[in-house]
Amino acid sequence: MVSPFSLLPLACLGLALGTLASLRAAEPATAYRVYVGTYTGGTAAAKGIYSFTFDPVTGEPGPVTLAAEVANPTFLALHPNHRALYAVSEIADFAGGRTGAVSAFTIAPESGALTLLNQQPSGGAGPCHLDVDHTGRCLFVANYSGGSVAAFPLAADGRLGAATTLRAHQGSSVHPQRQTKPYAHFITVSPDNRFTLACDLGADRVFVYALDAARGTLAPHDPPAATLAPGAGPRHLAFHPNGRCVFVVNELNSTVTSFAWDAARGTLKEIQSVPTLPAGFTNASTTAEIEVHPNGRFLYASNRGHDSLAVFAVNADTGRLTFVEHVPSGGKTPRCFGIGPGGQHLFAANQGSGNVVVFALDPSTGRLKTTGKSVPVGSPVCVKFLPQ
Repeated sequence: MVSPFSLLPLACLGLALGTLASLRAAEPATAYRVYVGTYTGGTAAAKGIYSFTFDPVTGEPGPVTLAAEVANPTFLALHPNHRALYAVSEIADFAGGRTGAVSAFTIAPESGALTLLNQQPSGGAGPCHLDVDHTGRCLFVANYSGGSVAAFPLAADGRLGAATTLRAHQGSSVHPQRQTKPYAHFITVSPDNRFTLACDLGADRVFVYALDAARGTLAPHDPPAATLAPGAGPRHLAFHPNGRCVFVVNELNSTVTSFAWDAARGTLKEIQSVPTLPAGFTNASTTAEIEVHPNGRFLYASNRGHDSLAVFAVNADTGRLTFVEHVPSGGKTPRCFGIGPGGQHLFAANQGSGNVVVFALDPSTGRLKTTGKSVPVGSPVCVKFLPQ
């Protein structure tokens, strides 16, 4: 199946993506829409996916609206053509099975409202992350409780086909409660669209799969994974815009590990691990999100417990990190954050306090400064940006 959404020949795709990423910080400042994934049900105040507009010139967020009502849409992904949005439902009983769900929505251009196209079983319980390949032909899901990853073909109108691949992870590690079995926590696509990388918190591994975007399938790679330090708990990762470095944030030991990425071979080689917490901090804390600034000079990671954002300078030649600062997240439990288009604002989703806090970001120093803007959203988890 060939989608009309294909963007570029694959041979040129990695270079083009890296070039575009490096230019984003210089793009004109225009308004954009922010989508927020949430936890719903129980004591949560949220009902689904929310959205609001943001004007980067004035720094003013617009009113919050409910874009779609859906159960536990904790993580979101946009189609490359910006006409469809996808969400996991982090549940374990979809359609009477021991599985979560993934939903496809069309986006109303003016209002940003979402209309459900269809849903599919995610292939495992507790799906917690998803991503779309760069050509827009397939989507991938990480099933946390199920310890598996799945691939789904996408139709021309954005609908989800039935899963074409389901890969169960293997392995465990040293943490007596969190690492007794695999827990697939994250999946993303390499810049050249040839591989997917999946963080498994329970196995202390980043699994690598060969991607066939035309068929929407994943195949085991050789070697199948890179191994982290025992008890690290790899949660999420981010590619550097140059496509040569990968940074993994480790939930359990609160570190960031740098890897050299060999794009030709699809292999990871560890470079360095640095702490995300200040020296002497002994209270309970776990990391959550990681992102590299579009200009490639800075990296950000969130600490839940310390309730902060850790900022690092990036040496793009060596992949090594140097600490810059810790900044309070403006709330409790910063589950996720995102750097807005243009690279001049960061949005921190504080799950525990029910607010999305807007920071001004200086692309020349990487430092963050509070703007005083806090957007109320119940149990926010994920933020994604749609240019207007």
